[in-house]
Amino acid sequence: MKNLLDYTQDELAEFIQPKFRTKQIYEWVYKKNAKTFDEMSNLPKDIKERLKSEFYLEPLEMIKNEISLDGSIKYLFRLRDGKTIESVLLPMKEELIDQNGKTQRHARYTICVSSQVGCKMGCSFCLTAKGGFIRNLTPGEIVGQILWIKRENNIPYERRVNIVYMGMGEPLDNLNNVAKAINILKDNDGLSIGARRQTISTSGLASQIKKLGEMDLGVLLAISLHAVTDELREKLMPVNKAYNIASVMDAVREFPIDMRKRVMFEYLIMDKVNDTLNDAKALVKLLHGIKAKVNLILFNPHEGSPYQRPSIENVEKFRDYLQSRGVTCTIRQSKGLDISAACGQLKERSKGESSATA
Repeated sequence: MKNLLDYTQDELAEFIQPKFRTKQIYEWVYKKNAKTFDEMSNLPKDIKERLKSEFYLEPLEMIKNEISLDGSIKYLFRLRDGKTIESVLLPMKEELIDQNGKTQRHARYTICVSSQVGCKMGCSFCLTAKGGFIRNLTPGEIVGQILWIKRENNIPYERRVNIVYMGMGEPLDNLNNVAKAINILKDNDGLSIGARRQTISTSGLASQIKKLGEMDLGVLLAISLHAVTDELREKLMPVNKAYNIASVMDAVREFPIDMRKRVMFEYLIMDKVNDTLNDAKALVKLLHGIKAKVNLILFNPHEGSPYQRPSIENVEKFRDYLQSRGVTCTIRQSKGLDISAACGQLKERSKGESSATA
């Protein structure tokens, strides 16, 4: 049996003819939230029977969710092979309704999705890395996270969401499947989530950044930098041994980016590790000539980590210095911290953990 969400319309047309039927199938799945082929009332019986015999629609099952005080929801999904992944729905802005009951602004959401079961990058500060790497997700398993979360939270089709590939795994280590998922999500007959609403976060695989740029998908790029010297970055992120800071910066400078957008640099600040003004000064020099935005992220503590959360005073001094030198910089407010749904806190679950129910 094949996962229907793995297929683009053109690929699906190789199985289903005439071709206009694939558009109908896409609309049923992505616009009308059909969970079974029997719901697709405008399809002939023979096509529905073939679909049921060759494809399935649900690549994952939600087995647990946790709701944060800030409204974020972390989902634990079981895949069909029994492996588990986590995804997070992040409410960014609340719906605004005026005194007459008219909606002034719709609620806005970001969905943080996983691209792998586990991760092989081995970053010392990341809980996901502790479980090691198990396998890549297929395009349909990536798309399935978004489809399920939108559907189950009653987010209307016409309400666009932002997608960040910042969950479990290194997206560029699974580039082909991630790229295909991006194209499936972009399809106007599907979820119609444009490339500018999709951000790929990478630990800095320079060669894959170049390949992603050559694909010209139109997505936004986020670089997990976290250090301004190779010596420190190698301690924090073993990938730096293969792709040092200079190689990452060279790849970023070649990356095609919309003139209205910036390359995002994520800088995880840890107490007495990388939080000094000297680090801030070195970062400004490193970003010279790059249209960049820096997101400062306060380290999210977890059991067994040697690192500590920095003081907000040091983080604000760091931000203020970057801004005084013309670098766009914000302090990211970590969401879902109380349910371990923030950056670096997602993980593959043990059998005992994955048996929990919502």
